Amino acid sequence: MTSSLSDVQSSFPEPKAPEPATGEGSRSAMPGLTAAFDPERFHDGAMDIVGRLTTYLGDRSVRGLDLLDPAVLLKTARELMTRERRRIADFDAERVNQIVDLYTGTGIPVYSPGYMGRQFSGVVPLASLIDLVGSVVNQPSSFYEAGQLPSVAERLMAEELNGFIGWDRDRFAMVTTSGGSLANLTALLAARNRAFPQIWTRGVGALPGPPAIAVSEEAHYSVTRAAGVLGIGEGQIIRLPVDQAGRIRPELAGPALDEAYRRGLRPFCLVASAGTTSVGAFDPLEELAAVARRHGLWLHVDGAHGASLLLSDRHRHRLRGIEQADSLTWDAHKMLFMPSPCTLLFYRDGAAARGAFRQRASYVFDEEPDVYSAYDSADKNLECTKRPMIMPLWTVWSVYGPALFAQRIDQLCEVTRQAHRMLAAEPDFAVAHEPESNILCFRYLPDDLEPAIAHRLQLEIRNRIRGGGRFFISKVDIDKVAALRVVVMNHLIDAGHLTMLIDEIRDIGQRVLRTSATTRDDQRNRSHS
Repeated sequence: MTSSLSDVQSSFPEPKAPEPATGEGSRSAMPGLTAAFDPERFHDGAMDIVGRLTTYLGDRSVRGLDLLDPAVLLKTARELMTRERRRIADFDAERVNQIVDLYTGTGIPVYSPGYMGRQFSGVVPLASLIDLVGSVVNQPSSFYEAGQLPSVAERLMAEELNGFIGWDRDRFAMVTTSGGSLANLTALLAARNRAFPQIWTRGVGALPGPPAIAVSEEAHYSVTRAAGVLGIGEGQIIRLPVDQAGRIRPELAGPALDEAYRRGLRPFCLVASAGTTSVGAFDPLEELAAVARRHGLWLHVDGAHGASLLLSDRHRHRLRGIEQADSLTWDAHKMLFMPSPCTLLFYRDGAAARGAFRQRASYVFDEEPDVYSAYDSADKNLECTKRPMIMPLWTVWSVYGPALFAQRIDQLCEVTRQAHRMLAAEPDFAVAHEPESNILCFRYLPDDLEPAIAHRLQLEIRNRIRGGGRFFISKVDIDKVAALRVVVMNHLIDAGHLTMLIDEIRDIGQRVLRTSATTRDDQRNRSHS
């Protein structure tokens, strides 16, 4: 066991000049293979790519998504592929540059003030450099021996972030997963195995009744997908009613659960949301924790988007009661501005985390735990090989501290509230809700349009903006009528950009309505003639 970093560093061998290849080795060390792994070539290529990315990061123009015909992009990408098949092709720097330019040119412009469409953002630039390091050193981080620093960094970030959650520091546990969908599935596995210990070995057939979960009507599709993976059919998903803001109504959750028991179901978990995907609504966690306790249920909080508000003094109240939850999904690639995927799955009780998977495998799991295996996470994680995704987050946190995240979150939420005020003041727009974080939904409604016409109008506006506008926004159905949706993920967005967006939506909407009116008049004239 090496006791110090100085011991590790002193053990590094002095670099030696390469010896000339001789004999059998010279035939196996083929020039093309050697060149592909050449460090100097890596350096030159990296500098070239970094220069291009620096230009990309510096482009502050307001631009939307350049959505290409897939056939055109397929043809362009195919033409960039070498046709050499019999030997290793010579390195072509220009080909690499063209690939990088095509990659950046066809991607969502996440660093542009025109990007307001999705819940991932441009990353803190330092994070991307550490992600590059992770790709080069290639240390899968489910086991300490394979990824020593990532394993330690995971422990450190768990301690830091749990300070905002508030669980017992000696009992809680955290594991990283590749995305919120996988985290939700893993948490539901732990909840199910706690409620039905025999299910891992004997299956669902041994249960006295079908297992069920209770979820919001606005729950993310990954939650209901996880239910399907676990063998819980659609009929065993208990849908909890929500209010006008999209939040679970606690006073109706109890009766819904009572009805499920009368149907013979065996609920084991209640899933709440801290920032729904559609409108960014936060369920009342404190009240739902009380409901869960009365019914003996595990309370899981899908905070993939909104858990980051815990870092903000202004917005932490949205998650009041989070310390009473049993598990929490938290995406760092959303409001912590990290490369995706990077999800943190927290458990209030670390023992429950180990209950998600009950397996033995001699080639990875040690028979006798030691100081090293105490840092392994594979026993709490579906993934055996996973990227050291914690490293960008831990590095940025170590260099800048939590204030970087808190200030950016506050800025994004404030701009979203500003957008709400601006849209509410426009007579031809209607806001669908008051924003609780950085998500806002609204409609362009210049006249008293019928719901069907209003629905098609929002879809057409969104499609035209995506097809060639200066902005990239999304859409969602609210009460079965489409609404336009912005997710403010860029701190450079200001009132001027919001005004530009409103003007662009209005201009497109008016053109769509004029075209529709002309079409209706033509059809009417043809029918009369």
